[in-house]
Amino acid sequence: MKCIANLFLLSFLFSAVALKAQKKVILDEVIGVVGNEIVTKYEVETKYNSLIAQGAPITDNSRCEVLEEVFFTKMLLNQAKVDSLEVTEGQVDGEMNRRLRYFISQFGSEELMEQTYGKSISEIKDEMRDALYDNLLVQSMQSTLTADVSITPAEVKEFYERIPKDSLPLINAEVEIAQIIKYAPISREAKNAAKSRLMEFKERVESGEKFSTLAVLYSEDKGSAVKGGEIGFVGRAEVEPEFGAAAFKLKAGQVSSIVETRYGFHIIQLIERRGDRVNVRHILIRPQMDALGMEKARSELDSIADLITDKTYTFEQAARKYTDDENSKNNGGLLVNPYDASSMIPMDDLDPALFMVIDQLEEGEMSEIVELNEPGGKAGYKLVKLKKRTKPHRASLEEDYQKVKSAASSEKEQTVLQDWVVNAMEDTYISLDGKYIENCRFQQDWKQFAKEETQ
Repeated sequence: MKCIANLFLLSFLFSAVALKAQKKVILDEVIGVVGNEIVTKYEVETKYNSLIAQGAPITDNSRCEVLEEVFFTKMLLNQAKVDSLEVTEGQVDGEMNRRLRYFISQFGSEELMEQTYGKSISEIKDEMRDALYDNLLVQSMQSTLTADVSITPAEVKEFYERIPKDSLPLINAEVEIAQIIKYAPISREAKNAAKSRLMEFKERVESGEKFSTLAVLYSEDKGSAVKGGEIGFVGRAEVEPEFGAAAFKLKAGQVSSIVETRYGFHIIQLIERRGDRVNVRHILIRPQMDALGMEKARSELDSIADLITDKTYTFEQAARKYTDDENSKNNGGLLVNPYDASSMIPMDDLDPALFMVIDQLEEGEMSEIVELNEPGGKAGYKLVKLKKRTKPHRASLEEDYQKVKSAASSEKEQTVLQDWVVNAMEDTYISLDGKYIENCRFQQDWKQFAKEETQ
């Protein structure tokens, strides 16, 4: 059985959304039952199609491998519910927002992501929610089963030495980088101008004009503006704290006072509330950035660069003291790989602008001041330091110890999970449609559960 972690390496957005966007319609059909969980042809085809979409190698047994992974996932999900494991709405919302932030950063903006999938962010969230809830339950069950697994340096070495040298994975060029960011301050005049426009819109709504019309005409959140500012049903944790606090105080049809978030200024109108979720419209106005603010940010960063060059501070000390990036501040400006939380980031994963900067640096060297290039993000500048660079190479115990350790630990956890599933099969009701598994090569004996009439 392939490691269940492979499922989580698949693009979650593909498996939740992409197949629904295809023109070919796959009729749903129940092809198995595992405990109280059903297995449908649709979900198997969705995961199989996501493999194809990602360019994964496909063999004549690939669909069967996906099928076995789905069976295993259902076993974990069923057991999680039997054991009454819990996943809160806050966990779901938090993980959803984390994943969406990453996907949006890859597309460049919410608008581009929505255009690509032909769906609004709220529609994508709705389609992701149930699958993500189950996904988190499965991860929780898996973590429970492998909680006592540990790995020693000797086991890591033994694992590495078992891999044939010509089968060691190729590691792409990676970099370890740190940054110091200074955002351009927004003038009081620019903030007041944005708030004045919103006050005008609020007064126009109170005088009888439609909020939705004004949102279409003036909101700078282009993703929701085309829908009259409507963002769909959201929980409090799915939006900015200030936005959520204001939205959940409103009565139907009521318009909020001006709300400031990191995106700019908003007014919000409540459409409907259902329990702990609300559907609202909003109008966003971003304060206009002026040359003076940009110059101030550049000047501050220039002074910080001088302090580093003069060795008054190391780059890391200066990042902790001066950077405006809260995500990297406590790490001395160090950026983290979102895939595995390590400090090494594949060069191919860097945005093109940062790639060009890093490509020109030597290890230990600091860049010139670079203007931020984040669509829809704050304006300003940053300094970048290349701490370490690796060349493309076969994995080695010396250079890639953490990666090897992670793989060794994963193998050990998989052994625990395989032992568990063998035992769980004996105590779990399983019924599978024989015609979908008769030609499959499985690692576990799922065929013993094929329904007799279809064999």
